[in-house]
Amino acid sequence: MSDQVETTSEAGGTDPAPVQTTQPQEVAVGSKTSAGGYTWGTGRRKSAVARVRIKPGEGKFLVNKREIDEYFCEDRDRKLVVAPLEATATLGKFDVWVGVSGGGFTGQAGAVMLGVARALRLYDPSCEQTLRDGNYLTRDSRMKERKKYGQRGARRRFQFSKR
Repeated sequence: MSDQVETTSEAGGTDPAPVQTTQPQEVAVGSKTSAGGYTWGTGRRKSAVARVRIKPGEGKFLVNKREIDEYFCEDRDRKLVVAPLEATATLGKFDVWVGVSGGGFTGQAGAVMLGVARALRLYDPSCEQTLRDGNYLTRDSRMKERKKYGQRGARRRFQFSKR
């Protein structure tokens, strides 16, 4: 293709007019990569919210500015958090920083797991199928049922008295 387009003037002649062409930007739509090279992912579980940043590095994993072993006491929570990294064979290749709030430890571990998986998917779209097969990109939508009026809780009722 040429960069010039012929246009017809009112006099009937043709004038070559230069056309400015812009090169398309190579930025992925929906990508959350910041200028520092961090890739962001947000995870939610119950009432816990985790904001996860990953960057290629030596494998440091901090949760609320504390080591993962210090923050999550339960072994199952620690395994759940690093499961997306193990599934994609990237454990030890990324530095991970997590800010998590709300909920309990199990809900926070589920939120961090989803955030790590989403950040990995944005960083490397080729590992999305592996993450989907491991069920790491699925948001667990189970929430606490709300209390209803006229009852003691979500389903518990006041004692019935006939007289």
